[in-house]
Amino acid sequence: MHKYVYSFKEGNKDMRELLGGKGANLAEMTGIGLPVPQGFTVSTEACTKYYEDGRKINDEIMAQIDEYIVKLEEESGKKFGDKENPLLVSVRSGARASMPGMMDTILNQMYSDVVMEVGKKYFEQLIDKMKEARGVQQDVELTADDLKELAGQFKAEYKAKIGTDFPSDPKEQLKGAVEAVFRSWDNPRANVYRRDNDIPYSWGTAVNVQ
Repeated sequence: MHKYVYSFKEGNKDMRELLGGKGANLAEMTGIGLPVPQGFTVSTEACTKYYEDGRKINDEIMAQIDEYIVKLEEESGKKFGDKENPLLVSVRSGARASMPGMMDTILNQMYSDVVMEVGKKYFEQLIDKMKEARGVQQDVELTADDLKELAGQFKAEYKAKIGTDFPSDPKEQLKGAVEAVFRSWDNPRANVYRRDNDIPYSWGTAVNVQ
């Protein structure tokens, strides 16, 4: 079995080709004892494999990602998808060479926009409508109940655009987020940047889950 996933404890700065710049540096900082929020890196080889397999993350890579999520749960004492004490992660790109702002990152509420490619504007229109109805100017002036109602509207909007319900399984969400980062290696912005900076397409990008 080929190893596609590395925890920050397993890497170092010399593994840039495999872990990308960000992953190698996170591993190096972990190794010298800095208080880095822990996580794992899905390697550049997994990105290459994703394209070889017709833009799909195969079962072997997904099984390794799942295995490392379990390790992260044990380490953090939090549970992925848990309502009481959830393990929350960011999913960020990290190529060998720095490509600032060229590829996608999934932090908090960007799943519909970045992963599923439903434009942000549809959700912003719903927020504006809600603020108008409540007679407030700022998003932060909306109450918790307003936001609950808005979340329901967001889910309905997602379903109308995509045709299926918003995924409630965090593992499905994570897979989609990793795929979105791999996919963004081939987006027009990234392709132009690579051409201008002599970065080979074959390098691929790593993905850091933290």
